[in-house]
Amino acid sequence: MWTTTCGMSGRVLRVSITFAAVMGFSLFGYNQGMMSGIIAGDEFTKSFGALAMPENPTDSEDRHVNVLRGAVTACYEIGCFFGALFSMFYGDKIGRTRLILAGSIVLLVGAVISTAAFGDKWGLGQFVIGRVISGVGNGINTATIPVWQAECSGAHNRGFLVCFEGAVIAIGTFVAYWVVFGLSYVSDTVQWRFPIALQVFFALIVAAGALMLPDSPRWFVKRGLDKEACYVLAKLKDTTPDSDAVLTDFNFMKADVEASKASKVGLKAIFTFGKTQEFQRILVGCSGQFFQQFTGCNAAIYYSTLLFEQNLGLERRLALILGGVFATVYALATIPSFFMIEKVGRRKLYLIGFLGQGLSFLITFACLINPTKENSKGAIVGIFLFITFFAFTLLPLPWIYPPEINPVRTRTVGAAASTCTNWICNFAVVMFTPVFAASSGWGVYLFFALINFSAIPFAWFFYVETAGRELEEIDIVYAKAHVEGKWPYMVADDMSKLDLEQITQQSRELGLDTSDPSEPEKNELGLSSEDSKEAPKQL
Repeated sequence: MWTTTCGMSGRVLRVSITFAAVMGFSLFGYNQGMMSGIIAGDEFTKSFGALAMPENPTDSEDRHVNVLRGAVTACYEIGCFFGALFSMFYGDKIGRTRLILAGSIVLLVGAVISTAAFGDKWGLGQFVIGRVISGVGNGINTATIPVWQAECSGAHNRGFLVCFEGAVIAIGTFVAYWVVFGLSYVSDTVQWRFPIALQVFFALIVAAGALMLPDSPRWFVKRGLDKEACYVLAKLKDTTPDSDAVLTDFNFMKADVEASKASKVGLKAIFTFGKTQEFQRILVGCSGQFFQQFTGCNAAIYYSTLLFEQNLGLERRLALILGGVFATVYALATIPSFFMIEKVGRRKLYLIGFLGQGLSFLITFACLINPTKENSKGAIVGIFLFITFFAFTLLPLPWIYPPEINPVRTRTVGAAASTCTNWICNFAVVMFTPVFAASSGWGVYLFFALINFSAIPFAWFFYVETAGRELEEIDIVYAKAHVEGKWPYMVADDMSKLDLEQITQQSRELGLDTSDPSEPEKNELGLSSEDSKEAPKQL
């Protein structure tokens, strides 16, 4: 059983879990920024001539190169999709940390394959294969890490900690943009090979974290490993496995898991309606990832350098510098999310994000209708405003929300389904953006602005506030909404925060808790005064 903590406990252990989690997501952001800079780089297009734009291209040649560039960039998302799909079906069986370790190893192998690509035709094929393999590893990690982090965090700071995952995506992008810019002065294939190879550094840190840190207590409870669950809980709380704080949390998790086993867990569980509303909750979680992609984030992040160069007519080196400034603003703009995620709440931040992003792209669209040099400056302002709003709202929220909104029996499936949604929508946006932008410089921004505005009413009616609530409280919100015939967001707004005793009582009253209400004795867990401080066997 993976209960090792390498001698850490309490705050140090929780910080270590957070560090490993955010390093996994920094790799996600790093890949986004990296491809933005190298896809049209001199040495990259020289190595793979099919990606080079002819000096005076015809319409068909221009379209062909843009489609090819989109495919080379977007193939990563296809790998990520299948990686997230794997997590959906095998995540609960394998475990959080073991799956993260496997994802890191797969990602590392893919990065090595891409770095070693040589030759115009076969080399490009090898590069694409490596990107797809890296994507599989990243898809596994991005589907698993938020669940692991959420299940190891307390309700009071769960959003704050998981928020780091989203924020570090921006930091990864920031690092990538400036690494690519610095290497743009190098007249050799190291200009693109080093940025690709640098992924290995991040992957090794994540793999080490998965080896050195424990799986989540909730996963141990779900697998019937009660003693291990209490041991990890004790380490997270810096106390002993037989303490009241540990046993209270354990009993609470155990009751929740037993209640979820009252009905058969499987694919049928996903399509449950009634009081538990599993299907609706999975769709709500997936919608956040859909809107994150189709509101234009990766059109701006992956192709910002190309957009500055082609749509706005900037010189290549200036476009790279502006891309680096863009990534810097992106990283800095994540800072407010740390303070707002719990105080403002998830639902309000979604609404702020959709409105702000829509208005930002409306500015860009209006300025590009008549693409003069002065108007281009206004378009750049709109793009920078967009990334500012995105950084503290839609960047972290879709990663925090699915593990919170889904009940324990479908939490892994729900988080993986939302991540699959992210990657398949990511693929679509990254694939069509170069072609769309080449055909209509202003049309692509109008499209994204309209999607942002259409998301506002959806978020208003379907997004429930989860900030500061125990994960099990959300079950009560949906059950009460079903019984009272109200929108879940109304119930969440009116219902005060509950303690563990109130949650247990209301769960029974609503017919959600079918487990034995009596608390397990310590000896049922194999704990006694002599062995309560001993760790279970570590592998």
